[in-house]
Amino acid sequence: MNKVLVLAEARDGQLRNVSFEALAAAQSIAAGGEVIAAVLGKQAGDYANTLAAYGAGKVVVVDNDALAQYTPDGYVQALAEVIKQVGPDAIVAGHTSIGRDLAPRVAARFGYGLISDVTAVEDGGVFTRPIYAGKAFQKRKFVDGKIFVTIRPNNISASAPDNSKTAEVVAVPVEIKDLRTIVKEVVRKTSGKVDLSEAKVIVSGGRGVKSADGFKPLEELADVLGAAVGASRGACDADYCDYSMQIGQTGKVVTPDLYIACGISGAIQHLAGMSNSKVIVAINKDPEAPIFQVADYGIVGDLFEVVPLLTEEFKKILA
Repeated sequence: MNKVLVLAEARDGQLRNVSFEALAAAQSIAAGGEVIAAVLGKQAGDYANTLAAYGAGKVVVVDNDALAQYTPDGYVQALAEVIKQVGPDAIVAGHTSIGRDLAPRVAARFGYGLISDVTAVEDGGVFTRPIYAGKAFQKRKFVDGKIFVTIRPNNISASAPDNSKTAEVVAVPVEIKDLRTIVKEVVRKTSGKVDLSEAKVIVSGGRGVKSADGFKPLEELADVLGAAVGASRGACDADYCDYSMQIGQTGKVVTPDLYIACGISGAIQHLAGMSNSKVIVAINKDPEAPIFQVADYGIVGDLFEVVPLLTEEFKKILA
């Protein structure tokens, strides 16, 4: 590929980790070609040096107040103008809420082929993605035309940053008009400071936590580990926590380095959202719980006894 364009995402004034992973994927796809990063939003130019450090040879900036919050119409207009000026052979974006919404719109507009939710990129342009709720994987390859790929967070390792690298920065003015959606305010109902979809460690609770207060021991363990707190649909349906924490087939799909499941039985819908975690630790009173079939380590016991013990041990180790 001669040119590969990466859509970088920022949140709360910081680039998301998936942007760096997308740059690594783009370098593999480009196979020596040019990797260009595009960043959209208010004060978007602030991210240029960081993107250069992670491998962008050129950074295209669309700085517009109308792009401060994601809207489909605004981002489609901005990215479409970038594509017209850059003329990329391939586009890479994160398989995030923005990427999932934006990619098919842009791919359809420009006639790009689209492979979504990619977990690995191999030499020769072969892309691996999960199917059947993660029970199987398929390898796909484009045979003709230009391509659009979205990659799942926490699956493709980002390159080590090199702060000595610089990139050409190009400002692209775009007139954003005819917005059908205007975001007045964003109210986040998150489990903590760590983004659940990009967290390296997740402590998750199910119906076994018994109440909203039952998440407090999990939150204490998460604070010690610098982890995010997630939940099964059962816990969300029981009103123990907000649905923004839900992991599973109808919630978020996560692939952390460590997933600690507390009081989660392991219904197939939940496993679809976390079974590809690198290490799974299950804590459950029922020794026959299905979660133990996918767990690397299992603890049969009451989570209200086990989790505080783990918290104290991790405090000692990390101290």
